[in-house]
Amino acid sequence: MSNPVLERADFDVAPGTSGVMTMRGTVNKTALLLLITIASAAYTWNAVRGGYASAGMGYAMVGGLIGFVLAMVTCFKQSWAPITAPFYALCEGLLIGGVSAMYEARTGGITIQATMLTFGTFAGMLFLFQANILRATPMFMKIVIGATVGIMLAYLLGFILSLFHINLSIFGGGQIGIIFSLVVVVVAALNLIIDFEMIQQSADSGNAPKYMEWYGAFGLMVTLIWLYLSMLRLLSNLSGNNR
Repeated sequence: MSNPVLERADFDVAPGTSGVMTMRGTVNKTALLLLITIASAAYTWNAVRGGYASAGMGYAMVGGLIGFVLAMVTCFKQSWAPITAPFYALCEGLLIGGVSAMYEARTGGITIQATMLTFGTFAGMLFLFQANILRATPMFMKIVIGATVGIMLAYLLGFILSLFHINLSIFGGGQIGIIFSLVVVVVAALNLIIDFEMIQQSADSGNAPKYMEWYGAFGLMVTLIWLYLSMLRLLSNLSGNNR
């Protein structure tokens, strides 16, 4: 897997009577999920920045937890994506709104920088994909998959050690923290190429059911949210204000 969400996707199934997955439909649903995420993030952002920090961060924590559960449910019940994907976007918006407000309080202007870099990276990866400069070849996928798994294991190890008040240097500031944050951003960006490839091949096959448009859009949102949060972390490290 690269993006574990799209890796589990059962795109090649009988479409039934509800139509088939198309690229345009997936793009439209991705845009809708993005709007839901932004609107939800704005709500938590305003709560935190408006003097209700405890309530705002509470929304963020609940949103992150429920969003994780919804992501797991969607991975195993892909036909539920038309319902679970919008709720996932709503919950993740609560999370990133709170996290963004926290980073903004430490480094003014960091949120708009992270947002611009995220969308710029997305646009750049899409251009490279459409221009056939970067494609998800088997070797490319192996490298990105290996890097992604390694990062996930590092996150898990860092979380476990933090329970014993042990902090890994890769999650701190300094050169090591900056290098690790940069690697995470690069790997998250490269995951977009694999996402694009899977969605395009599935849409072109004409065999994927209509609800897979929601699932494909959901998979892209998972990568975009990871990329955005990684951008925040990198910019925070570069500014010297790390968590």
